[in-house]
Amino acid sequence: MPSFPVQAHRAPVSVVIPCYRCSGTIERAMESIAQQTSLPYEVILVEDGSPDNGKTLACLSFLSGKYGEQFSVRVIRLEVNQGAATARNRGWQEATQPYIAFLDADDAWHRRKLEYQYQYMQNHPDVVLSGHDCQIGNYPVAELQDIGPEPRAETVSVMALLLSNRLVTPSVMIRADVPFRFRDGQRYVDDHLLWLEIILAGHKLGKLDAPLVLIYKAMYGVSGLSSNMWAMERAELGNYWRLFRQHRIGLPATFFLLFFSFAKYIRRLLIVGFRRRPSIQFE
Repeated sequence: MPSFPVQAHRAPVSVVIPCYRCSGTIERAMESIAQQTSLPYEVILVEDGSPDNGKTLACLSFLSGKYGEQFSVRVIRLEVNQGAATARNRGWQEATQPYIAFLDADDAWHRRKLEYQYQYMQNHPDVVLSGHDCQIGNYPVAELQDIGPEPRAETVSVMALLLSNRLVTPSVMIRADVPFRFRDGQRYVDDHLLWLEIILAGHKLGKLDAPLVLIYKAMYGVSGLSSNMWAMERAELGNYWRLFRQHRIGLPATFFLLFFSFAKYIRRLLIVGFRRRPSIQFE
């Protein structure tokens, strides 16, 4: 891995953000980067063919000028919408730093996210990918709880990751030289597939126990990609079959994971149905 000089309050990290019709939220995400105690070297904004007459692209151009003195901001435009997986891969391809951190255009980071996570990965060179906890809410990122001197970390086990996606994408920092990528064109659960391919190849993953990212929508059953629950379930089932065909998991494990995944899907349907049920009014 190439060596980069580290200046005070700066980490050798490229931040990659897929941007699709995000003019209403991307500035909040960018401001959370600008408030980091350890700034990244660059932010790569991948405009993913938004059909909004150039509104998103104009917003990204404005933000590149606004924050360009704090860190390098590059805008990459995809002519046709291809999904977040392809957009992240394109940003990863253009990145110049030895670490990649992913953020979504509608989420925001705790101000010490890069400081804590980069230090953790420097102290654990055997960890090629790390994530951390998140909070879900609709409030200013400044209200995220104070973390304290240093969050604790754990190693993510293969079994735990097979059973569920333990790492939300806006929490992930990864070494740029890892020889795996998101599956181009896959629009659902592409992140979980990538994490699984990495850990099943024998690489080590870690997770910090601090909520260093604020997610502004529930993980499923609301607007955005998470609203299409059956498409997400089909993609997860497809991930397990793909890993089986690649001889990464055996047939008994595959059938167990398919059954377990479908049981989780039914549970989510019940939760979302209960959430949307109108409350009964008593007089």
